[in-house]
Amino acid sequence: MTDDARYIPLVLPAGATTNERRGFIRLCTLLSRAQLDPRVAVDHDFWITAADLGDLYNKPRLAAASHTLIDLVDQGWIIQVDRLGALLSPPSVHIDREAEKARIRRQEHIRRDAQLRQPSVRRFVASMERSHQHGGRLVSIFNLMRDGRELADALTSAGDASEAIQPYVQIVDSSLKCELTGFNLHDIWRYFRHTWSNAYSTVPGRSMPILIRDAATEFHSVIGLAAISSPVVQIAERDTWMGWDTKQFVADAQAAPTDKIARWLARRIKMQRLEIYVDDLLRDGVLQPNDLKSPTPDVAARLRADAERHRAKHHRGGPVRAVRNIETDAWAERAETPLFRSKRSALLAETLEIQGLLGAYLGANPSASRLREALADPKARTQIGRIARRARGERVGTVIADLTVCGAVAPYNALAAGKLVGALAVSPTVLAAYRAKYARPSEIASAMAGRPITREARLSFVGTTSLYGTGSSQYNRLFWPASAMGGPENQRMGFHELGRSRSFGTSHFSDATVEALVRLSEQTGGLTRVNSLFGEGVSPRLRKVRLGLAALGWPTNELLKHGRERILYGVPLVENVRDYSLGIDTEPDYLLDPEPTDAGESVARWWLERWAVRRAAQEHVVATMRSHRLVRPVRHGARVPLPVSDADEQPPFAADHQAQA
Repeated sequence: MTDDARYIPLVLPAGATTNERRGFIRLCTLLSRAQLDPRVAVDHDFWITAADLGDLYNKPRLAAASHTLIDLVDQGWIIQVDRLGALLSPPSVHIDREAEKARIRRQEHIRRDAQLRQPSVRRFVASMERSHQHGGRLVSIFNLMRDGRELADALTSAGDASEAIQPYVQIVDSSLKCELTGFNLHDIWRYFRHTWSNAYSTVPGRSMPILIRDAATEFHSVIGLAAISSPVVQIAERDTWMGWDTKQFVADAQAAPTDKIARWLARRIKMQRLEIYVDDLLRDGVLQPNDLKSPTPDVAARLRADAERHRAKHHRGGPVRAVRNIETDAWAERAETPLFRSKRSALLAETLEIQGLLGAYLGANPSASRLREALADPKARTQIGRIARRARGERVGTVIADLTVCGAVAPYNALAAGKLVGALAVSPTVLAAYRAKYARPSEIASAMAGRPITREARLSFVGTTSLYGTGSSQYNRLFWPASAMGGPENQRMGFHELGRSRSFGTSHFSDATVEALVRLSEQTGGLTRVNSLFGEGVSPRLRKVRLGLAALGWPTNELLKHGRERILYGVPLVENVRDYSLGIDTEPDYLLDPEPTDAGESVARWWLERWAVRRAAQEHVVATMRSHRLVRPVRHGARVPLPVSDADEQPPFAADHQAQA
């Protein structure tokens, strides 16, 4: 721990009883003296019993504080107790790379192991591993794992590595089944996802799971999996690299104003206004028809007051069930819900202000000279920044995506197949599938407009992060010739390192802690309620934990820092990244052919030559591959690692399964 580490006083909030405060100090004292084994997750019930805290159900303050504290100590936070009370200080970031990786794994394993202990998850794993009849044969998930000894022998005996491994992309759809095994494709993806170091979770917004299969095996073994999902909205390093950070964009426009940017600003103002449903605002007298043409400051004030009234109504949560029962495509009805009424009124107030000030500069024929005049006015310059920020917020979830899952499973991971998965995840096959899947009305935009609005679905950029901030990453040196994806011969594509980021999150908090924080927030009458409705905002779990920590009176931002430095990467897919991503350019200038000509075979050939063949020639790699064997009892790295504490062994390996000897 560094000398300038911050110390956080641990005090229960107002309303806690004297006995609760004494019990909490007992817990702090016990944890301050504990010698915890970093390899074993801390048992909450053990420490709660040891501190004699009793039944915590009717003690929401003590429950939230105790569970939060136990998780933080489990992650290396340090407690000191003296006559004045208890102090908490954050762990230092380990300089030793392996120690830091071990600390991060411990953080992730808290939630993953808790998930793998759930009866429903264990039943799912058992059902996938149990043999069933398909096509006149007995098959199970083990048929989709490749025996490492067979793979090593195939690479040795094959004259051409492409005979031993034949990767291809398979887009996962929950309605589709694997023709070779009869499993639902999403169940296959989910099973192998449970082998990751972190917990499996669904992602709000857009999400497209991907399997990488091997046609060289009888059942087309799974090589790896990926998922393209809605991105994190704000990442400073990414936004700066792309050039669409608001301050950076305005500064660039000042340095070189153009007709194109001026026309885009005028187009954005008009489109933003036309995509806001106003029927109910006119009906309720919040707006008069002339207000939309000649807005005054009074109009914006009325709209903001209306937004606040309906935001409060939404947070009271009364109509939540009714909202969830609205038909998906009933856009006008959805627009008039308190949530979207609030959002529309606030956005319309902003839009009319921009229209009144900036529109006067741009006029009917926007030009570089008119833009230059606007940029000279600080107030108009602020409005230009608001337009750029709104455009980025709208398009970040449509033309930008995150690679939220990416990796290979055993035994292919020994051959650096994670790099193959990363490349194939941004290949023409995936881009075309993404475009086809999301060429449909946007839920939020349509609810704001009261009519179907289809957003752009052609990706310009895919970002991701490393799991660890130290040591090697599968994205390091991951570049390939653009020609492997139908692009120009003289260009290359790949994962650019964008910077490093210390992230906020809830991965270091157990489900028990989150539940306790939510109960505390609800029972202390927090004014802001998280209804978990689509359109409220990102990460309901994060917002719920924030509210609970705030109810404790503990420093939210400090405690949400999971102490992890991550490396940020990005794959630009177009030459005009900034201008197309913002919508200044209406067409993307692709670095690759966006129309697929194969299912990934060209990229696979590049990977085999660049990575797989070279690694297969190394003895330790061969030894690692050969350790993954499909014999009873199965000890294979692609098998879900159920926690030993809940079972003496893995679920029984079906006796009738045809294991590869």
